[in-house]
Amino acid sequence: YLYVSDTEKHEVRRYKFGEKIGTLIAGGNRAGAGLNQLNYPTFLFVDRDRSVYVSDYYNNRVMKWNKGSKEGIVVAGGQGQGSALTQLYHTNGLFVDMLGTLYVADSWNYRVMRWTQGAKQGTVIVGGNGRG
Repeated sequence: YLYVSDTEKHEVRRYKFGEKIGTLIAGGNRAGAGLNQLNYPTFLFVDRDRSVYVSDYYNNRVMKWNKGSKEGIVVAGGQGQGSALTQLYHTNGLFVDMLGTLYVADSWNYRVMRWTQGAKQGTVIVGGNGRG
């Protein structure tokens, strides 16, 4: 499969080889902050269970969409933009390891955050001291 984030339609689609329309996986309900919405989805990570993690850039959060679900789960951020350990400020690249630990580039805070599965706040693992 090929997974594509569409920043203009605020959705993520999955394509099989040769498909032109694809299957809606996440979002697709206009820009917004609801659990069934995204606002400028950027980077994606797909785990072995085909759950899709989405950097929801303007909502300052990372969402997890389990296979077949109509709503996502906030797994990091979602507390408004900011620099507290519960907040993110414009999420970018992300990775999820075999234990379900999320690593996310928190771009406007100039740091990389680690969120263990089920955590209410993250840990700064790189940066966080401003630009440079």
